[in-house]
Amino acid sequence: MQTTDPKLSMICTLSGMFVLGVVDNLIPIISDRSSLWLFQAARSSATVPMLIALSLLGLGTLRALRPWHVLARNFFTGTALLIYFGCLAFLPIGVVVAGLFTAPIFVLILSVLSRGQTIGLWRWLAVAVGFAGAVMVVWPQDGNITALAFVPITAGVFYAIGAIGTRDWCEGESTLVMTLSYFAILGVYGFIGLTVLSIWPIDAPAGVDGWLHRGWVPMDARMVWVTLAQAVGSIIGVGLLTRGYQLGEASYVAINEYSLIVFAALFGWLMWGQTLGSIALLGVACIVVSGSIIALRSSK
Repeated sequence: MQTTDPKLSMICTLSGMFVLGVVDNLIPIISDRSSLWLFQAARSSATVPMLIALSLLGLGTLRALRPWHVLARNFFTGTALLIYFGCLAFLPIGVVVAGLFTAPIFVLILSVLSRGQTIGLWRWLAVAVGFAGAVMVVWPQDGNITALAFVPITAGVFYAIGAIGTRDWCEGESTLVMTLSYFAILGVYGFIGLTVLSIWPIDAPAGVDGWLHRGWVPMDARMVWVTLAQAVGSIIGVGLLTRGYQLGEASYVAINEYSLIVFAALFGWLMWGQTLGSIALLGVACIVVSGSIIALRSSK
C-alpha cells in the first residue's frame, strides 16, 4: 500500500497553489491579443523540453509504469482545466472558479461510491465551509446567474475524477511523467483548436473577448515571455500539486486547493491593484478555517 504523509502532502499542495497563484495572474497580460489554443500549444511545446532536461539531470523518469492509467488521469485533469479556461470567454470568472471548486464535493461523493470510504461529519462540514468561502470570494457582483453557470461544474466533475485517479490509478508513477502527460494532453487540445480554427476560421471579437475564438496569431515578445514564465511556473506548481495527491488522500488534498483563491487574490492585489470586499474577506476566512479543520483531522 502506498504510504501517506498528510503534513508533507499539505505542504506540497499549498506550495503548488502559491506558485500557480503567481503565474495565473500573468494571463491578463496576453489575453487581449493571444488565444486559448495558441497559449496551450505554445506552453506545452516549451514545457516538454524542460521536463526532458529535468529527467536527464536525474530528477525523475519520463517512463510510465502504466501509461494508459497516466493518460486517463491526465485526460480528466487536462479536460477540466480546458473547460475552466474556455468558460472564461463567456462567463464571469467568479462563476467559473466557483464551478471548478465543486471538485472537492465530487471527490468525497466519488470516494464513497467507488471505494466505500467512510467520510466523517467534520470533513463534510469542512467541505461545506470551504466551498461557501470560495463562492463568497468569487461570487459575481451583479449576482446574475444563468444556465451557462452550470457548465463549469462539468470541470469540477472532471477534476475530481482526475484527483482520485492520481492516487488510485497512478501509484508509484514519477511526478515528472505525470506532469509531462498533463501538459501533453493540454498541448494536444491546443493544436486541435489551432487546426480547426485554421480550416474553419471565425471572426474573433476584439480584446479579451476573443480569447476563445482566435486561432493562430503572431507571437510578440510579451506573449513569448509570459508563455515561458507560465511553463516554468506550471511545471513547479502542477508538479507539487501532483506530489501532494500522491502523498495524501484526495479528499484532504482537494480542500487545500482552495488556497489558490487566497494566493490568486493576494497577487491580483499586488500586481493589478485588485481588492476584496468584506464578503470576499469573510470567504477567505472560511477557506482558512476549512483547511485548518482538514489538517487537524488528517493528523489524528
